[in-house]
Amino acid sequence: MENDDEVILLDFWPSMFGMRVRVALAEKAIEYEYKEEDLFTSKSSLLLKMNPIHKKIPVLIHNGRPVCESFVVVEYIDEVWKDKAPLLPSHPYDRSQARFWASYTDKLYDFGRRIWTVKREEFAEGKKDFIDPLKLLEEAALGDKPYFGGESFGFVDIALIGFYSWFYTYETICNFSIEAECPKIAAWGKRCMKRESVSKSLADSRKIYEVVIEFRKKNGLE
Repeated sequence: MENDDEVILLDFWPSMFGMRVRVALAEKAIEYEYKEEDLFTSKSSLLLKMNPIHKKIPVLIHNGRPVCESFVVVEYIDEVWKDKAPLLPSHPYDRSQARFWASYTDKLYDFGRRIWTVKREEFAEGKKDFIDPLKLLEEAALGDKPYFGGESFGFVDIALIGFYSWFYTYETICNFSIEAECPKIAAWGKRCMKRESVSKSLADSRKIYEVVIEFRKKNGLE
């Protein structure tokens, strides 16, 4: 691509979906302008213009043209900036499996919300709903591999890693340990955090927790 490409990312700092795109951009060493969307208040006119269908982040704006939905954006980045290491496997079957497991990680968003948006008496159910699919990912997709794709950090790792920055919030609110429940996932997360593309792209776990606690207090959940 040309050096004068204009790349803008519309994002919201605690979003695990936005973090996927941030990590992908970092993996490809792409320079971009970051524009924060405060979804707690109001959505910008630029966001509404660039994603009029869903009105959600993340949105990648490449030379004035928007690309929406986190997985679509990550694949777009992989296809456009081919001079860097690929994020998706080269074999069609392996790509299909990567897309399948990446899509499966989205289940964790709804299950995670059942932890931090409910009253304490509902925590036990929320914890089980979150841990069960995480264990399935650990057993069926990760196994004993360092990364979901094997030796190389890739598409499924990018799909899941944003949730890693939320683990502290889930654990602290609901009083459980992901390391105790899913030790291989916990080790995988620590391994990913050693990558600069990840450590510099993920939101601070403590700050996420602070925002969530404030939300719970405002909504009478504490």
